[in-house]
Amino acid sequence: MTLKKSSRQGTKLDAAKVLITALIVGILAGCTLAQKPASAPGKILLTVDFQQEQTLKYRFLSSRDISIDWGQMKGETAKSKVDKSTESLELIVSYTPVEVNQFGLTTIKAVCESAKVTSTAQSTRQQARPDAAESFAGKSWTFNVDAAGKMVDRSKLYDVIRQAGQNAFRSNRSKGLVKEPDMIYDFIASQWFLWDSISSIKNPSQGVAVGDQWQSVISAPASMILFAARDVNYRLAEIRRDPNGTIAVIDSTYHLSYPSPSEWPVPYTEVFQMSGTFGFLRGYKLLDLEGRGQEFFDVSAGRIEKDTQKYTMHVRASLPLGLGINPQITIDQTLTAERIADTNAEKKN
Repeated sequence: MTLKKSSRQGTKLDAAKVLITALIVGILAGCTLAQKPASAPGKILLTVDFQQEQTLKYRFLSSRDISIDWGQMKGETAKSKVDKSTESLELIVSYTPVEVNQFGLTTIKAVCESAKVTSTAQSTRQQARPDAAESFAGKSWTFNVDAAGKMVDRSKLYDVIRQAGQNAFRSNRSKGLVKEPDMIYDFIASQWFLWDSISSIKNPSQGVAVGDQWQSVISAPASMILFAARDVNYRLAEIRRDPNGTIAVIDSTYHLSYPSPSEWPVPYTEVFQMSGTFGFLRGYKLLDLEGRGQEFFDVSAGRIEKDTQKYTMHVRASLPLGLGINPQITIDQTLTAERIADTNAEKKN
């Protein structure tokens, strides 16, 4: 597969723009991290809150089962030939507020403490070195987020993604630029879309009531480069109150969206050939995508406790040289995020 240099370039906001954005957010959202305004009767306000020196840590897992149905091969009279494989990326990422701004704009330092890829598709001829997604381990970046959960400046995160993209290529370039399989897009799905269920609420200062719905678009990572996305419909399904706090249960449903928005990050900037089965196949066509998810958001603490997303995507491909074979690919994807037990910094608070 050949991918041309993308025009999806990340733009960096200067200090003036960030300050202006902070002021606008403060006015429109009508809230700060220190104090939440009262919402209308029957509604609840959902904000992303941070406390100085309080570190939050999460475990992210992106895993998928891939099935390639090659159809009835020449000379075969029995059932179709089907190849199956699995791959997963597990991340541990911590988030520490560097500066909490009175306008609701907070600077966060994120640290990827570990990154591990497991795959049954790797052969002895593939992957002489680790998956490029594992290079995120030990990397850190900062970003700005407002009280509504919207990331204002993700340029440092974009830099880290681009650096990882360079690790996906073979060092021997005598036969051109060849990219090994990687799970960088799974990392993007976990980090670029943090708090999307909260930041996509259209009028956050008005709050939401049980049964309210709102829409957004989030990524759909896959084993091949598809630029696929998910149209997501969020619904506040339930408010649970217990001695430990108030939990908002947010359900979500997913449908296929294509192509993904042009401003989303692309890890690679050069023309390359992809190795492996998904580099051999051609002419990918997205057929459908359906799925559901559920998130538990701690309203009292202003943080995600657990998020689970599942979807199934069907893709049709073709073989080179016009052989008339169209493999059918099924991807069963699961993405989870779960807060890890309080750190020492949290306990002090």
